[in-house]
Amino acid sequence: MQCPNCDYSNRKEVRLCLKCGHEFASINNNEQDPNSLFYEFSQLVDGLPMHQRSVKPKFQNIFSRVFRMHSDVEAERLFIVGTSLTTPTLDEVVATWPKPWLFTRVFLFALFAYLGLYVGVSLFGNINFIPGLIIIGSFAVPFTTLIFFWEMNAPQNIAIYKIVYVVLIGGILSLLLAVIFYDILRHNINPVTIGIVEELSKVVAVIFFVRPLKYKYILNGLLLGAAIGVGFAAFETAGYALRALLSNSYHMLYYTIIWRSIFSPGGHVAWGAIAGAALCRVQGDSKLQFNMLFKPKFFLFFVLVVAFHALWDSPWISNYPIGQLFLMILSWVIVFRMIKMGLNEINEKKRNFTTTAR
Repeated sequence: MQCPNCDYSNRKEVRLCLKCGHEFASINNNEQDPNSLFYEFSQLVDGLPMHQRSVKPKFQNIFSRVFRMHSDVEAERLFIVGTSLTTPTLDEVVATWPKPWLFTRVFLFALFAYLGLYVGVSLFGNINFIPGLIIIGSFAVPFTTLIFFWEMNAPQNIAIYKIVYVVLIGGILSLLLAVIFYDILRHNINPVTIGIVEELSKVVAVIFFVRPLKYKYILNGLLLGAAIGVGFAAFETAGYALRALLSNSYHMLYYTIIWRSIFSPGGHVAWGAIAGAALCRVQGDSKLQFNMLFKPKFFLFFVLVVAFHALWDSPWISNYPIGQLFLMILSWVIVFRMIKMGLNEINEKKRNFTTTAR
């Protein structure tokens, strides 16, 4: 199948162009594609016709499936999405509040692993458990939060392996950029410059991944920004934990991991998600231009996350957990606002897609 966007020759059965991510129209413009692997598997798991799976976009619906029993098949249905064969077309996407649940299971698995490593270190005194303790402890909560964002990605066009790739490569890239910026500003380090440096580093990493226009939705930017924030936060926590260990203090090691984990969802992860969503919002279906970064739709949100970061590191906030908790709540209010904007965008694109297909 020849892609009309980039002229790349794809296999006949693909749903998206393997090169640029352009979405091909369904075989039947008025009904779901009967050969759609995603559609067939969704029917099998949910047991409902597609038109009956939509719910009103209310906040209380988001966590309605967390405490239900879920089978391995349901988890498998989540993990297969995002490839060129299993990404749903717009007419198959349910553009309402998704109902994530897998993130809670990931957290429980990570918690059990951390407790096992903790027992190995504290009870048996085996230092071989320490590297695993630092790694699992640093990634557990940020990665759990990332799985929540991944489940909230209604287009379901980003595979889990790609997310892991973005966490590792995007996290390292943003950290290296931050080190370079810090070296340039080494004589002028304060909470404001820290906020600018670290948030700008994450934005540059997001640009690297959204630049090819394969991931163009607001919810895509939210997910990719969160993934880079996870890498940044987890690697940073691991570094601080190692420093605490080198000071010969196991107490400080545990304190560093636990305290930073508690606040990680409202720090780098949320700020990266907000900036990533704002970037994809201003980019839309167009090729990213440098002047887009100064448009209010992006620039105001970037200034906001820089302000949050600066306040977070300021002495009158960092010394009082209640201040960080307030910033954390405020950040997530904006995150949910971005999710709602992303779902509205999907609704609009679905209407346009249906009109064009006809």
